[in-house]
Amino acid sequence: MGQTDIFCYCIEMFGLNKTWQLEARLKADTFPICNFGECSILLMNDQRWPWIIIVPQVPDCEELHELSNGQVDNLMTITSNAGENLKKFARAEKINTAALGNIVRQLHIHVVARSVGDPDWPAPVWGYENTERYPVAKGLALAEKLKEELFASSIS
Repeated sequence: MGQTDIFCYCIEMFGLNKTWQLEARLKADTFPICNFGECSILLMNDQRWPWIIIVPQVPDCEELHELSNGQVDNLMTITSNAGENLKKFARAEKINTAALGNIVRQLHIHVVARSVGDPDWPAPVWGYENTERYPVAKGLALAEKLKEELFASSIS
């Protein structure tokens, strides 16, 4: 085994070749808003609720406890600010924040604006009837508007 082979073997064995990628289902079910504080901010493609998803850009991360303390602090600050800003933006009565991960294992935080009278109020949004997808142009426009109004201060 040559020196290059040993180097490649060590990289593979110790997982040093891993880069962060957005999980395929999240990619298929969302519109990108922006990157913010080492997180990807996404708009869920369901027009029944204003719904943001925040994904830390950490390879192979499934659980909150797998993040460093600094990464947890960053994620919680972004999540809290996103909830506050989304509540104002959507004129919502309540913000639901959750990280489930039973179907999509990649760590991601849901931030959903809710109001009395919205579909399935007060029950959770998960599993309620069929998704009502945005027309592509409308979803992209809303993602851009959310970027400008919720995350304009420090977009990367």
